[in-house]
Amino acid sequence: MKISIRGKLIIFAGAAALLASMTMAHGDKKHVIGTVEKITSESVVVKTAAGKSVEVKLIAATNYVSRVGSEDKPAKVSDLAVGDRVVIHATPKGETLEADEVKFSSPSASGATAKPQH
Repeated sequence: MKISIRGKLIIFAGAAALLASMTMAHGDKKHVIGTVEKITSESVVVKTAAGKSVEVKLIAATNYVSRVGSEDKPAKVSDLAVGDRVVIHATPKGETLEADEVKFSSPSASGATAKPQH
């Protein structure tokens, strides 16, 4: 089956709209999906597919999950590294986001096709 350029553009636009809608999930929770740009003891900065940098606060109750292959494993903040792919479930608190869960995978360990699942 051959898809025209117009058909490909429609598919791309639909996929972009789907990704944009994924920023709001689970009631008042937000999803932040992208690549880790910066990590401090208090927060992580994620570069989204749209090129936007989003800072998410790390709190004592934040749960960390490492995706290795097709398996999720308990992790800690020190396992997280710049360049990792992340899906963060966060709660808006005023002007900030607080991470409830940080699910991540290393680009070298996950390969090009594996991505964190949520």
